[in-house]
Amino acid sequence: MKKSKQFKSKGLRKQSDLIKNRGRYLLLLPAIVFIVVFAYLPMVGMLIAFENYDPVQGIFGSEWVWFDNFKFFFSGSKWIEVTVNTLYLNVMFIITGTIAALAIAILLSELTNKIYVKLSQTFMTLPNFVSWASVALFSVAFLSTDGIINKVLTGIGADQIEFSTDPSVWRATFIIIRVWKTAGWSSIIYMAAIAGISPDIYEAAKIDGANRFQCIFRVTLPLLKEVVILQLLFSIGSVFRGDFGMIYPFIGDNSLLYPTTDVIDTYVYRAVRTQSDFSKTMAVGIYQSVLGLVMVLVANGLTRRYAPEASLF
Repeated sequence: MKKSKQFKSKGLRKQSDLIKNRGRYLLLLPAIVFIVVFAYLPMVGMLIAFENYDPVQGIFGSEWVWFDNFKFFFSGSKWIEVTVNTLYLNVMFIITGTIAALAIAILLSELTNKIYVKLSQTFMTLPNFVSWASVALFSVAFLSTDGIINKVLTGIGADQIEFSTDPSVWRATFIIIRVWKTAGWSSIIYMAAIAGISPDIYEAAKIDGANRFQCIFRVTLPLLKEVVILQLLFSIGSVFRGDFGMIYPFIGDNSLLYPTTDVIDTYVYRAVRTQSDFSKTMAVGIYQSVLGLVMVLVANGLTRRYAPEASLF
């Protein structure tokens, strides 16, 4: 009897909560519908990876081939190369991007001239709004044989860099371009976190004899730890997603540069460009998603063990 009364009381409390906050739940409803329609319902499309998909027959009418679509990607050793390239580039993007964004945020927060800070922040965030195709076209002035970089190298008596034929220089090139384009925008969240730190903490540190550098390393960075970890966890989920929009405008179909620049997405694009096979594309997408999920779970597990306050779940 007591248990039934407890269940009834809980049910009544939930019902009264729904009635009391019905306005808030109604405001939340469009977001829930949006997520269900555009995030969960499309998951049914993952079945395509295990079918010989025919648009006429549809998802549930196409022939089942199970894991045959995965064979096109895993046959040979090319999948290892593109997976390593994808992982390496994304890890370096995350590391260098985080360091650059933190450095920008800390430097700007240390400046006292507000007008200069706002102008600097504006100019640093502008590259984020330039498309990768435009950046690739603009980079010709720097990376071509008679571009600015090679003219400078020739002027100081150094050898030219053959960007169109030398794959060894492109990883560093992509990292530099990526940092230039995204670091300013990424620094916004760190600047917001720094602005939320109480000035009393800095005052206490200065009273104890801390200088500016000590305040940065003993106060600012430790208090930013949770924000940095959360940003890293969000980034790790897409660590096996090659940035097709960034890489293809620069590399295109130049096979000489594939050893260091060919990522999963560009490889799949070339493989299915002539076949128009959606099933194979979906199979590779599942491969990327599973690896990304594993990385997030591992990273979150380590975070929960060593910094539980910053873990996602």
